[in-house]
Amino acid sequence: MPGLYIGATAGYSGKNMVAVGIGRALAREGLRVGYLKPVGALPVERGDTLGDEDAFLVQEALGLSADPALVTPVLVTQDFKVEAFLGRCEGLVERIERAYAAISRDRDVTLVAGSGSMFSGRYCGVDAITLVKRLKLPAVVIDRFRKELAYDMLAVLKESLGDLLAGVILNDIPAEFMDELEALILPFFASRGIGVLGVIPRTAGLGAVTVADLCARLGGKIVSAHAGTERAVDTFLIGTMQVENFLTHFRRRRNAAVIVGGDRSDIQLVALEGDCPCLVLTGNLFPNDIILTRAEVLGTPIVMVREDTYSVARKMEDSLARHKLRGAAKLELGTKLVAEHLDFAQIKRALGL
Repeated sequence: MPGLYIGATAGYSGKNMVAVGIGRALAREGLRVGYLKPVGALPVERGDTLGDEDAFLVQEALGLSADPALVTPVLVTQDFKVEAFLGRCEGLVERIERAYAAISRDRDVTLVAGSGSMFSGRYCGVDAITLVKRLKLPAVVIDRFRKELAYDMLAVLKESLGDLLAGVILNDIPAEFMDELEALILPFFASRGIGVLGVIPRTAGLGAVTVADLCARLGGKIVSAHAGTERAVDTFLIGTMQVENFLTHFRRRRNAAVIVGGDRSDIQLVALEGDCPCLVLTGNLFPNDIILTRAEVLGTPIVMVREDTYSVARKMEDSLARHKLRGAAKLELGTKLVAEHLDFAQIKRALGL
C-alpha cells in the first residue's frame, strides 16, 4: 500500500500539524489512512499503556486507535538509550518494517512521521534517511523558518534521497521574508530539482503558549491574577530601554509578554496599561504594591523568575520556538493552514493515487 514519510530539517518544525492536515484531507476523499511513528522520543503512559506522546496526539486527531506498541515500535526510553550506546540495537529496522506492514495492511495510504530531524536516530540506525530507503517511501521534508531556511541541508537531502524526496514544505514563513523566498530561494530549489509542496505563512496564535506553560518553562512563580494564566503569548519584548522607546516597540507587538527587571516599575506600569498578556519580572524581585494591585485589577498575571533578563529572554525564545501543537483550537488552525497551502495534487502523484 502507498505510504508517505513526513520528516523535517529539525525538531519542532510542524510534523504533527502536517501529518494531521494531510491525513484529514485524504480521509475526506474516502481514503483509509494509517499512521506510524517508527521512533518515539517522548515516551508517556496512558493508563497501563506506554507510547509516544506525539503518536497519541496524532492518532486521536485522525480518529485512529491502533496499538501504541505497533504504532511506535521503537520507543526511546532511558533503558533503550543505554542499550543503544552499548551497541545493542540489532533488528530495529526490521521491527519497524514489520510494524509498517501490519499498519498498512488494510489502509489505502499510511503516513509515517519522523522524530526530530532527518538525522535523528543515526546512532542506532533508525534515522529517517535509512528508513525512507528501506521502506522505499516518498518523503516530504518540512523546513521551519528560524532566522533563515536550511537550504544547505535540503540540498544534501536531495542528493542523498534522490527521487525519494517528493518535495519540501516551508513552514512558519514571515511576511517580510516572502519577497526573498520568491526571488532567490525558490529558484535555487528549482535548480536543484527540489520541489516545493507548500509555503505555510507565519500565523498569529499557532506558535503561542499560555502564561501557565511559559511560567513552568521558565521555572517561575505567578504572583498575581492567577485566573489569567490561560492567556496566549505569541512573542516577547525586553523592557530595558527608556519608556518612550519601549512604547514605540510595544505598540507594534500584540500578545507580547514583557520581560523586565523587577525594579523597573515605570516599564511595568506601561505594559500593564497596554494590556500585555503577562509581565515576567527578573532578578527574583517582587513587584511593588501599586504594580501588584493594578495587575490584579486588570487581570494580568505577573511571573517572577530568579534569573537575569538576558537569560530569561533566551529561555523565552527557546520556549516559543520549540512549542508543540497542542489543544483543539491550534490543531484546527494548523489543519486549515495545511489544507490551504499544500499542493495535494502533487502529494497524491507522489503516492501514486
